[in-house]
Amino acid sequence: MTTTTQSAPEDRDLPFNVFAKSCPSRGTLEHVTGRWGGLTLGALYEGSLRFNELRRRVDGVSEKMLSQTLHALERDGLVHREAQPTNPPRVDYELTPLGREVAEHLLALIRLLEDRMDTVLEARERYDAARGGR
Repeated sequence: MTTTTQSAPEDRDLPFNVFAKSCPSRGTLEHVTGRWGGLTLGALYEGSLRFNELRRRVDGVSEKMLSQTLHALERDGLVHREAQPTNPPRVDYELTPLGREVAEHLLALIRLLEDRMDTVLEARERYDAARGGR
């Protein structure tokens, strides 16, 4: 079970430092940069998606992991969940303005990596060859 800790009001006056173990920004960074968080934010950048649409878009994520990821991103204020009172129920997920801003930066990193994968693959080959293969 996860416990929620509240920051004391005076703690909010301190500067945030992701390198400090107790800084709350570290948890948000983990949510954003974790395997499923970054992919979820990137997928939602394209627009609002229902749960199963999002699950298909983020190939390989389990239902449980996607649910946990969405809860964490919603709690951090990056994703908005909208439940429609229909039968069957319809739930849509979309980025908040902050989530959109974060996703823009993530997508820039994703594009950079995709554009440079030839260089990465060559580096891996050199590394593996120097160490007798992997």
